Amino acid sequence: MKRTLFFSMFLLLSTFSFGQVLNDGKLEKGYVCKSIIIDGDTIPLIELPPFEIVDNIHVMSPTEKWYWDRLVYNVKTVLPYAKLAGMKLREYNSILISAKNETEKKKLMKQAEKELKAQFGKQIMDLTFSQGEILMKLVDKETGNTTYDIVKELRGSFIVFFYQNIGRLFGYNLKVRYDPNGKDHQIATAVYMIENGLI
Repeated sequence: MKRTLFFSMFLLLSTFSFGQVLNDGKLEKGYVCKSIIIDGDTIPLIELPPFEIVDNIHVMSPTEKWYWDRLVYNVKTVLPYAKLAGMKLREYNSILISAKNETEKKKLMKQAEKELKAQFGKQIMDLTFSQGEILMKLVDKETGNTTYDIVKELRGSFIVFFYQNIGRLFGYNLKVRYDPNGKDHQIATAVYMIENGLI
C-alpha cells in the first residue's frame, strides 16, 4: 500500500514539474553565458567592456561650472600648440643630431626659431596668462621637459636665465611641471575628455 501511494505521488508530482521550454533547441527566456563551479556553486562569468573611472560623480555649483567651462576652453585653446611643440621638438632634435658642429647647430636653431615665430608668434602672444600657464604644463606633458629645459637646450643658459627672470616679473615660472595626479588633476581630466571626444 505504501509503495502504491509513493508511486502515485511520484507520478502526480512529475506531471506538475516545470522546466525550461526549448523551441528549436533555443531558450525562450534567459541568458546563456560562461560559468565556473566553485565549491559546488555555479557562478556566471560575464565579460564587461573595459572602462576608465575618471572621477567620482560631483554635481557642480554654478561657480564651479563656470571655472570648469573656462578651464576646458583654455585647454582646448592651447592643447594643439602643446602637441605641435612635442612634434616640432622631436623633428628639430633629429635635425640637430645631423649637425656637423656647434656653429651649424646654432644656425639651424635660429632658422627654426624664425620659422616658429613667423607661423605662431602672434597666436602665442595673444594667449591669456592662464592659457600660457596651462601651455607650459602641457608642453611638459607632451615633451617630458619643462619649458625652461627646452629653452636652455635650444638657446643656451644666458637666454633661459633672461627669459626666466622676465617671466617671474609677470608671474610665470618656466620650470613649472605637469602634475596630473595632483594640482593639475582637472587639466588632466579636461585633456582626457577632449582627446576622447567627450567634450
